[in-house]
Amino acid sequence: MTQKISRNLLWSWAHAERAALARDLAELEVEQWATGSLCGRWSVEEVVAHLTAAASIGPARWVASVVGAKFDFDLHNDRRLAEHRGATPSETLARFRTIQTSTTSTFGPIEAWVGEVLIHAQDIRHPLGIKHQSNVDAATAVAHFLVKGDFTVPSKTASAGLRLEATDGPFAVGEGPLVSGPTIALVMAMAGRRSYCEQLTGDGVKILQARACSGSRHDEA
Repeated sequence: MTQKISRNLLWSWAHAERAALARDLAELEVEQWATGSLCGRWSVEEVVAHLTAAASIGPARWVASVVGAKFDFDLHNDRRLAEHRGATPSETLARFRTIQTSTTSTFGPIEAWVGEVLIHAQDIRHPLGIKHQSNVDAATAVAHFLVKGDFTVPSKTASAGLRLEATDGPFAVGEGPLVSGPTIALVMAMAGRRSYCEQLTGDGVKILQARACSGSRHDEA
């Protein structure tokens, strides 16, 4: 994907993925909200609250929060998560629904915030066994973003020296041992979710999986 994608289209993808996640969350039993996610130590409910927080804080408040946490980003995230988590899972879901069409974000290109929704939604769905067909165009845009730099995850480092090819879309980059599979699985693997390597094939899978293990605190069993 070499053409520039409009801001409106990028945000529309984020909004659609938030809406899809909200529909899936509405079907959960209360106890399922406490399930561990692929996002390190956070439960399903905590990841939802984190998504709400991420779509509710602009650059100025983000800087103030990080400075207030003395640049401890775990503490910063925990504080914002607690701010947007409800007293019950249903309240947490209600708060998430209020940001469904938000275009609020901190720093970085919009592709990063589309990725925030795509990746964290799968962090939630995967351990719950919820199937979802992510928008391939959105996932392709995020994949291209991830291979270009280590923004919030070491995705460029993880994919360096590998040939990545999507089996369901146009994403194909790099030279080296092959890693192929669904676009969303490539995105998740580059973001350090090593369980998604099970959906990938090729001589480079073990390399990518090892890098996901060493370069991220996510997907901890």
